Amino acid sequence: MKPLSIGIVGTGKFGTYHCQNFKNIKYCRIAGVYDKDIEKAENLSKNLGIPFTKTLNELINRCEALTVCTPTSTHYKIAKKILSAKKHCLVEKPLTLSMKEAYTLEKISRKNKVSLQTGHIERFNAAFQTIRKIIKNPVFIEIHRLNLFPGRSLDISVVMDLMIHDIDIALGLVNSEIKTIEAIGVKILTSQPDIAQTRITFKNGCVANITASRISDEVLRKLRIFTRNIYASVDYKSQDGHIYKKTKNKIARIPLNVEKSEPLRKELEEFVLCCLGKKKPSFYLKDALKSLEVALEVEKNIRKYEKNILNIR
Repeated sequence: MKPLSIGIVGTGKFGTYHCQNFKNIKYCRIAGVYDKDIEKAENLSKNLGIPFTKTLNELINRCEALTVCTPTSTHYKIAKKILSAKKHCLVEKPLTLSMKEAYTLEKISRKNKVSLQTGHIERFNAAFQTIRKIIKNPVFIEIHRLNLFPGRSLDISVVMDLMIHDIDIALGLVNSEIKTIEAIGVKILTSQPDIAQTRITFKNGCVANITASRISDEVLRKLRIFTRNIYASVDYKSQDGHIYKKTKNKIARIPLNVEKSEPLRKELEEFVLCCLGKKKPSFYLKDALKSLEVALEVEKNIRKYEKNILNIR
């Protein structure tokens, strides 16, 4: 099979991860990397032994597929150029800053018959994939994602930076339309909310409470799911967890049997296979669009909350 020629746009933290993983994925070859900071692209090129280009157009011309690992504010412009050139494209989350931009990209990808995917990495977390096969019809979901202050992705709120991962997970677990979305958020170190919480109530009665912070002094990524008879706890970071089942008058604690793997590697492998027509995506663009829509609604509700707080003061 002829390898897929891949290009990586952006040579920051995630761009570097993409390059490192693509170097070890079958059926693809890195045709080049590009960054508007040419020196950064050249340094990564030397460190990893891969080509780099001085212009985005040059990279697009070299490739059949590209991944976009740049600041969110640039996603739309770059992805539009890639898709318009009839090249496959994976964009790190969030896809865009608005639904209008997202739907425009979707339209171009359909017209040009190329793949457009979004990097929702937790979908490929082995612990999540294991628990998803076990837990059905959750009635309550609680998710905490706490990070140290990153010093990056500060052009977007913690909702778009972190919480969108868990919004996507909750939507993937609950087979129901949303009834209501409530949210609060606070700006601490930046001009965008740095800590936020949302409560999503679904029409089937399930409730998801999601908390995200990028100003924590610890890293925590925990998913808890409750059904009528089972409680499951999953640690995204360590890729392990437990199930608690009622047996007679006792609760049994059963460890999850997780075959651990690198989520980003699995995500990028799937992207390559999808571009080659050898696999269908695990989840579709419509799922990513729904997650973006909900994240934007959470941000909207946070702005209402902030306005109310100012009025009270």
